[in-house]
Amino acid sequence: MINIKHLLRVSLAWISIVYAICYAGVALFPGIRSAFMRYALHTETDIGQNVLTFGTFISGLVIWNIIALLGIWLFIELFNRTKK
Repeated sequence: MINIKHLLRVSLAWISIVYAICYAGVALFPGIRSAFMRYALHTETDIGQNVLTFGTFISGLVIWNIIALLGIWLFIELFNRTKK
Protein backbone atom coordinates (compact mmCIF):
# COMPACT_ATOMS: atom_id res chain seq x y z
CA MET A 1 0.00 0.00 0.00
CA ILE A 2 1.28 3.45 -0.89
CA ASN A 3 1.67 6.12 1.78
CA ILE A 4 -0.78 8.53 0.12
CA LYS A 5 -0.05 11.64 2.20
CA HIS A 6 3.69 11.33 1.69
CA LEU A 7 3.32 10.75 -2.05
CA LEU A 8 1.05 13.80 -2.41
CA ARG A 9 3.44 16.04 -0.43
CA VAL A 10 6.45 14.90 -2.45
CA SER A 11 4.55 15.38 -5.72
CA LEU A 12 3.45 18.90 -4.81
CA ALA A 13 6.98 19.84 -3.79
CA TRP A 14 8.39 18.37 -7.02
CA ILE A 15 5.92 20.10 -9.33
CA SER A 16 6.39 23.42 -7.49
CA ILE A 17 10.16 23.26 -7.91
CA VAL A 18 9.95 22.30 -11.59
CA TYR A 19 7.38 25.03 -12.27
CA ALA A 20 9.50 27.69 -10.55
CA ILE A 21 12.58 26.65 -12.54
CA CYS A 22 10.65 26.72 -15.84
CA TYR A 23 9.09 30.10 -15.02
CA ALA A 24 12.51 31.54 -14.15
CA GLY A 25 13.95 30.06 -17.35
CA VAL A 26 11.32 31.77 -19.50
CA ALA A 27 11.83 35.02 -17.56
CA LEU A 28 15.60 34.96 -18.03
CA PHE A 29 15.67 33.45 -21.54
CA PRO A 30 12.44 34.31 -23.40
CA GLY A 31 13.55 32.37 -26.47
CA ILE A 32 13.18 29.10 -24.58
CA ARG A 33 9.45 29.04 -25.20
CA SER A 34 9.65 29.23 -28.99
CA ALA A 35 12.65 26.86 -29.08
CA PHE A 36 10.64 24.32 -27.07
CA MET A 37 7.75 24.64 -29.50
CA ARG A 38 10.04 24.13 -32.49
CA TYR A 39 12.33 21.33 -31.30
CA ALA A 40 10.23 19.43 -28.75
CA LEU A 41 6.75 19.77 -30.25
CA HIS A 42 7.88 20.11 -33.89
CA THR A 43 5.66 23.08 -34.55
CA GLU A 44 5.87 26.82 -34.95
CA THR A 45 3.24 29.20 -33.77
CA ASP A 46 2.99 32.81 -32.75
CA ILE A 47 2.65 32.54 -29.01
CA GLY A 48 2.34 36.26 -28.46
CA GLN A 49 4.18 38.24 -25.86
CA ASN A 50 5.53 37.10 -22.52
CA VAL A 51 3.30 38.05 -19.62
CA LEU A 52 5.38 37.39 -16.54
CA THR A 53 3.89 38.82 -13.38
CA PHE A 54 3.58 37.64 -9.81
CA GLY A 55 -0.10 36.90 -10.49
CA THR A 56 0.64 34.69 -13.48
CA PHE A 57 3.31 32.87 -11.47
CA ILE A 58 0.92 32.13 -8.59
CA SER A 59 -2.01 31.17 -10.84
CA GLY A 60 0.19 28.85 -12.92
CA LEU A 61 1.62 27.31 -9.76
CA VAL A 62 -1.87 26.60 -8.44
CA ILE A 63 -3.03 25.17 -11.77
CA TRP A 64 -0.02 22.87 -12.13
CA ASN A 65 -0.35 21.68 -8.52
CA ILE A 66 -4.00 20.79 -9.17
CA ILE A 67 -2.98 18.92 -12.33
CA ALA A 68 -0.26 17.10 -10.37
CA LEU A 69 -2.72 16.17 -7.61
CA LEU A 70 -5.15 14.73 -10.15
CA GLY A 71 -2.38 12.77 -11.84
CA ILE A 72 -1.07 11.37 -8.57
CA TRP A 73 -4.60 10.54 -7.43
CA LEU A 74 -5.10 8.55 -10.65
CA PHE A 75 -1.78 6.77 -10.09
CA ILE A 76 -2.75 5.87 -6.51
CA GLU A 77 -6.16 4.57 -7.58
CA LEU A 78 -4.68 2.43 -10.36
CA PHE A 79 -1.88 1.16 -8.11
CA ASN A 80 -4.22 0.20 -5.29
CA ARG A 81 -6.83 -1.45 -7.55
CA THR A 82 -4.51 -3.59 -9.65
CA LYS A 83 -3.53 -6.99 -8.32
CA LYS A 84 0.10 -7.84 -7.76
